Amino acid sequence: MTRDTTIIECVADTSVAKFVDVASASAASPPFDCAPSKPSSGPTLLERLLADQQELTAIEQFSQCYNEQSSPAQSRYYSSLIPATAPGPGQQYAFDVDLDSCSGCKACVTACHSLNGLDETETWRDVGLLVGGTSTNPIMQHVTTACHHCLEPGCMTACPVDAYEKDPITGIVKHLDDQCFGCQYCTLACPYDVPKYHKQKGIVRKCDMCSDRLAVGEAPACVQACPHEAIAIRIINREQVIEDSEADRFLTAAPEPHITLPTTTYRTKRVFPRNLLPADYYSMSAQHPHWPLIIMLVLTQLSVGAFISGLVLEQFLDKTLIAAMRPVHSTSALIFGLLALASSTLHLGRPQYAWRAVIGLRHSWLSREIVAFGVFAILAMLDAAGNWFGSDQIIQSQLIQSWLGWGVAVSGLVGVFCSVMIYAFTRREFWSFTQSSIRFGLTTCLLGVAAVWLTLLIVSTFGDSVASANVSGIIAAYGRNICQLLLLFTGLKLLFEANLLRPLMSRQISSMKRSALLMTGSLASVTIARFACGVLGGLAMPALLLRATSESPQDPVFLVIVTSMLFAACLAGELLERYLFFAAVASPRMPGSLRS
Repeated sequence: MTRDTTIIECVADTSVAKFVDVASASAASPPFDCAPSKPSSGPTLLERLLADQQELTAIEQFSQCYNEQSSPAQSRYYSSLIPATAPGPGQQYAFDVDLDSCSGCKACVTACHSLNGLDETETWRDVGLLVGGTSTNPIMQHVTTACHHCLEPGCMTACPVDAYEKDPITGIVKHLDDQCFGCQYCTLACPYDVPKYHKQKGIVRKCDMCSDRLAVGEAPACVQACPHEAIAIRIINREQVIEDSEADRFLTAAPEPHITLPTTTYRTKRVFPRNLLPADYYSMSAQHPHWPLIIMLVLTQLSVGAFISGLVLEQFLDKTLIAAMRPVHSTSALIFGLLALASSTLHLGRPQYAWRAVIGLRHSWLSREIVAFGVFAILAMLDAAGNWFGSDQIIQSQLIQSWLGWGVAVSGLVGVFCSVMIYAFTRREFWSFTQSSIRFGLTTCLLGVAAVWLTLLIVSTFGDSVASANVSGIIAAYGRNICQLLLLFTGLKLLFEANLLRPLMSRQISSMKRSALLMTGSLASVTIARFACGVLGGLAMPALLLRATSESPQDPVFLVIVTSMLFAACLAGELLERYLFFAAVASPRMPGSLRS
């Protein structure tokens, strides 16, 4: 019986009582009396009617009864499923799931979707499936999952704009929609795939345990909707959650709890078989590639590598060639860096709020990366301006100009390191610190050397300075060493990427094997194209240039054309490699359902 029905009955009972009173009064006095009227001590009919008009109408009585209700009418059905008091010190609210009662009906999913006003394809609660056992005794277990309101939420730590907050009393992790600018980093940082990106709104949204309902003593939508009372809200001890995480007591096949310390409790009286696995355990699909991030990562590493390679090469060049090369080289490297930063804004759902990215500097690696590359861009612009207009006009000392160049290099390296940490923070094995460091470091070296070699050839061939008269000498002096460096860096990079396919020989389905299966399966064409570009640009063409420069002087224009093709092939190869970096990563998730 609903609360409204109860109130209607209350109003109905009041109206019936009044009707009985009026009927009784009418029966006591005959409606028609031939005897002469006598004075009556009671109220007349007119007085009674006037008095009735002063009383509350049925609508007003309904409203009064509604407001007088101290608790929701249905609270008797779920009062035992929510705490009667607020959490105390060292405690917080948490979902409590009785696996034995969950039937997989998805009433919780529907209720969450309806009462929170979610879009058609948007879900904050899901129902997965665990399967196992034997042919004679199969086991099938449904699992309902939502945000776990972790003790150390990865989404909150990663967010660069502080769009998440953890309530100090209830422990509920809330998302502040107005603060979010749609970088989607929290979707990568959460090991349970909880935050969902809303493309139309340009922000991320997630479950908040229906905190507005809990605040007034009403159960969350999923708790109310479950017909088997499989979901409840309980008060848990935070220290107990930490202790349980040491023993990995969370849920079969779910991401390890020590990463973010999830608070959801999954209870069962059954002993699950050892082979109990998610129904979608063997299904693999490519992840979203994030093209703006692909371009940003490759071009920032190219720009940083070009600045560093240029500074190193200047230690061996004469002053005339340095003066001719610096303006062109610093400007071209700066342009790549600015293009990278511009492309990164295309990844934001609400780019007009990009300035908020510095808010999370204390805890977010994304904020640190943005600040580092911001400093890098400013110093690079000053360096390029000084190289074009002369140190006597822009910078008062040549020494300061030199230190400015190294400042660009250092700030760029800090930015690349922050890029590594952004993905290492997610705890995905494919994005580990070692894996990401090798990838990003070799990309920086390879593209940096290719860019500085191309710049040197262009300046030497087409420049107006005296240095251009000695092109053959420059090629003979530096061409061989630069080609050898290209061969070295490319060989190391391709060997490293080929080694990623080694897990294919393992029988166990690990996260690295999932990535290898994706690279040789649905992403095979991208993998082949990546290795083809790498071999062509980083091995075949440098070997051709190495042979050409060692045998006899070559036409400088021919060398510029070949080196340009070399640079383009290497750049294309690194872009494809970074595509695989995002698309082939094995995404951790809670148990899912069968997929077609």
